[in-house]
Amino acid sequence: MKMAAQANNPQHSILYLLERPSEPFFVPKGDRKAVFDVPNNDFLVERFRPVADELGTRFGEDTQVRVPVRNISFPDLSFVMELGRRDNFSLFIPRHREMGSRLIDIFMGMRTFDDFLAVSVYARDRVNPYLFVYALSVAILHRPDTKGLQLPPLTEIFPEKYVDGGLFERAREESSILSEGARVPIEIPLDYTATDLEEEHRVAYFREDLGINLHHWHWHLVYPFSANRTIVEKDRRGELFYYMHQQIVARYNFERLCNRLGRVKRLLNFRDPIEEGYFPKLDTLVASRNWASRHSGAKLSDISREVDQLRFDLQDLDRWRDRIIEAIHLGRVINNRGENVDLTETGGIDILGNMVEASIISINQNLYGDFHNFGHVAIALAHDPDHRHLETFSVMGDPATAMRDPVFYRWHATIDDLFQMHKRTLPRYTPAQLDYQGIRISNIEITTTGAGKNELRTFWQQNDIDLSRGMDFAPRGSVFARFTQLAHAPFQYKITVENSGNERRMGTVRIFMAPKFDERGLPMLFRDQRLLFIELDKFQVTLNNSRSNTITRDSSKSSITIPFERTFRDLEARPTNQGELAAFNYCGCGWPEHMLVPKGSQEGFIAQLFVMVSNIADDRVDGSAPGQGTCSESSSFCGIRDKRYPDKRSMGFPFDRMPRTGVETLQQFLTPNMAVTDVRIVFNNRVQAPRAVSNTI
Repeated sequence: MKMAAQANNPQHSILYLLERPSEPFFVPKGDRKAVFDVPNNDFLVERFRPVADELGTRFGEDTQVRVPVRNISFPDLSFVMELGRRDNFSLFIPRHREMGSRLIDIFMGMRTFDDFLAVSVYARDRVNPYLFVYALSVAILHRPDTKGLQLPPLTEIFPEKYVDGGLFERAREESSILSEGARVPIEIPLDYTATDLEEEHRVAYFREDLGINLHHWHWHLVYPFSANRTIVEKDRRGELFYYMHQQIVARYNFERLCNRLGRVKRLLNFRDPIEEGYFPKLDTLVASRNWASRHSGAKLSDISREVDQLRFDLQDLDRWRDRIIEAIHLGRVINNRGENVDLTETGGIDILGNMVEASIISINQNLYGDFHNFGHVAIALAHDPDHRHLETFSVMGDPATAMRDPVFYRWHATIDDLFQMHKRTLPRYTPAQLDYQGIRISNIEITTTGAGKNELRTFWQQNDIDLSRGMDFAPRGSVFARFTQLAHAPFQYKITVENSGNERRMGTVRIFMAPKFDERGLPMLFRDQRLLFIELDKFQVTLNNSRSNTITRDSSKSSITIPFERTFRDLEARPTNQGELAAFNYCGCGWPEHMLVPKGSQEGFIAQLFVMVSNIADDRVDGSAPGQGTCSESSSFCGIRDKRYPDKRSMGFPFDRMPRTGVETLQQFLTPNMAVTDVRIVFNNRVQAPRAVSNTI
């Protein structure tokens, strides 16, 4: 069966397998109508083999890209094919997790790229599309011969995970009737999942933001908790699981205070009704069941689902949590060999992170269980715990959609409470550990174009995403959905630092921000405020001796974000310049730039900006530094590819531990190398038109 010749970029060709995931591989892919030339009909699933000659004539006649596929010995896919093509897939369900790990192992085990491409083509039409996309994405990110490839955003592969399900009927109508040039974006209302009668909807713009949900999905691709150990066991992986999610909860609480809501309540009693309902309004274009809703007051139940080979009781969650708490207070855990392992001041949080998440490198999963993942599962199946109604899980069952649900933040507040329990057992930072002798910050300020001093501006911004690459069996050509998201005006930090020493010195600038007042309008005590500090940036500087140093830094350089262009760009518009191409190939993990600043309020929300310059001698990691290396832009949340985490300090330093005795307020916490100033975050309730997406970075 003849379907193709050589593609211009062999490695790039594998990305075509991520397009229109339910359509067979022989249907042309991408704007260039790429097709795969397989050596024999065995690559086809059985139902297409009798018409192989007809398919070769029908598809690929006007292709611009032809991709040769080599002949291989086909792997045994029987286990991963036990999940049906029309079933949903959840990493939190152990059997699904095992299938994902098995498929990742198959992909990683291919000795050459040509073998990897061939086995991927063979698996594509046989394996569940959600499972296939997950495993192939992890493999592309971790194989040495594909590490330079940019994965398409999941919004393009599975747009049904992100936009109103009713949109797709309109999109098919638009693409069937109108030529591509005559099509207009289909607008998604900002308030399509609930009304203001539901107070939790005030922060739906955060929970349902595409960039935030893409970040969570991509982080779990870079840091999978179940795969070959060489993929899972990255530097400080468990600590990063703690810190990335702690910052998500802190940011969510910041947004809640901006919207006159209280901080999120932990989900402590698993038998109490869940006050928050959630109706996602999402359809599934692949699975046979749409995303389930949860009514207000739903209760969790013991899970017994034969279809998923899944059975556990809520008592298991209680038992695992009690064992984790006991280990924290004893200061040691028991490994698989029955040996005591201390939860040390520097390494304990890493052990605890892997243990709570229950990754494959958990120190003793038999004893400490699957607390984080099974919590997700219990919530995701609250509506049908024994499968009597043949329902699949809710959005809480998928890392790509879980952050949409208000209960996600209640669950992760519970998870974070375990980590904070450990942090409270650690020695407090002394002034000597916090100070940088001879270094003093004399002034900090923020400048935003068109705004007053120390004023940040936020507003609504419209943007478009192309649905066409995820719409199977629909006419070709782009079909855009237009959504509205929070955005902020670019701003710049200006920091004045005095170096009284006789030599040049290096330091790490750490920038955080937190609300100044609590729900009642009272100044926050430091013990509460420290948990609400969100990291804005971290970078290294050189300070000239015996003089004042002025440091300026643009908000777009943040160490936690990835640029707007990298979240919402068109993959077909690839740079041709080699320098631009190198920048284009990135890992994709990072907080979206447009959500760096919380919403604020129309009258101006008062926050406190904190800046610290710490001693580089206590920060530096050999061979790794913030902002340096491949995929380093968002190093605070995602680390740096193939390198150690670029900061020796505990993640979240200096706010990750209880304050020293006598410190009740932020001002009492400060040492000379720190400074704080009040900033106002002013929200303008206007909507800006979509901005152009550049093809360069």
